[in-house]
Amino acid sequence: MPVYVWTGKNRYGDVVGGERVAESAEELTRALQRDQIAVISIKTKRVIPAIPFLKMEKVRLKELAFFSRQLSVLIDAELPLIQSLGLLAEQQKNKYFSRVITEVKEDVEAGSALHQALRKHPKVFDDLYCNLVASGEQSGSLDTMLRRLADYQESMIKLRAKVRQAMIYPVAIITFAVLVAIFMLWKVIPVFGSIYQELGAQLPAMTAFVLALSRFVQKFIVLIFIGLMALVFGFRYWRKTPPGREAVDRGMLKFPVMGNLMRKISLSRFTRTLSTLISGGVPMLESLKIASTTTGNVIIERQILQARQMVSEGKSLNDALKEAGQGQFPPMMIQMVNVGESTGTLDEMLSKLANFFDDEVDDAVTSLLAALEPMVLIFVGGIVGGLVISMYLPLFNLIQQF
Repeated sequence: MPVYVWTGKNRYGDVVGGERVAESAEELTRALQRDQIAVISIKTKRVIPAIPFLKMEKVRLKELAFFSRQLSVLIDAELPLIQSLGLLAEQQKNKYFSRVITEVKEDVEAGSALHQALRKHPKVFDDLYCNLVASGEQSGSLDTMLRRLADYQESMIKLRAKVRQAMIYPVAIITFAVLVAIFMLWKVIPVFGSIYQELGAQLPAMTAFVLALSRFVQKFIVLIFIGLMALVFGFRYWRKTPPGREAVDRGMLKFPVMGNLMRKISLSRFTRTLSTLISGGVPMLESLKIASTTTGNVIIERQILQARQMVSEGKSLNDALKEAGQGQFPPMMIQMVNVGESTGTLDEMLSKLANFFDDEVDDAVTSLLAALEPMVLIFVGGIVGGLVISMYLPLFNLIQQF
């Protein structure tokens, strides 16, 4: 269907505009009138051919959280759902997300429930989102469920920021050190090599090795960069395959210091997601299935699915986690789940666990960065300092000769 660019005035007299998909300009006019918008102009949008691998159709978690919060406020203010969706579609800067919201609005206009309309867009609205919306519609508390979703998504955003903080700093420093070393071997070291060759200086083994390495880099500099890029893209591709994902996730859990951090991040995601789903009235088995996919680690995900199978056979959740976890789930977590099941406050206990794991992640990230900083500096200093020292060693020999 064609895309139209329109402008008009809303019921408050403000000039508004946007883009919308419709079968014809007449149909769009009728749709805008239903939204209480007086049409000023409608024009067909010029379509620019898209390059497939450059086409980015993605909704960030921050945008989804903002949408959930706004929709909750509008529904709480007793604004009709269709009108609320129309307003949010017009305000959305992400064109892809705006188009998705418009399609959801059209499906709701046609008689679909909101959760049914959302399920048509799994790339934007996952099972967790759709299940909670369905629960909210059935219980008449859609605004409350959307508010819980927004709280949950904002917590996930903060957790992701902590993960980035832990990962980006060491990776960036090490990458910078490697690039500096390659540049020195390519451009700086050959200058020293030419000087020593003219002087006929006797080269120590370390200097001879660095000069040989420099000649290799000069000769194959293009292939080296192509190889590094291929290595990065190859690893990313392999990481997405089932064997690659399992190998990396298992290795991360066994890695000193980092493994403990990644385990806490996974458990924080799991407990917060499960708490949100249970408090929203989603059945336990469905909640466990959805929550397992949010851990970010295939090993822990598999253990949660094993626990889910045990729960379906009649075991309590704490016994199932204890048996399936194989030591991945801390005793404190098992005990709090047990208390929550015994007292009927499982969602509250899981929420407290999630907050506890978030605090643990904060402490672990701080400790990790404090430990990594001197190690990274030693690594960088070792590479750059080693190259510099190797080039000055022959100078000491020449000075001693005179």
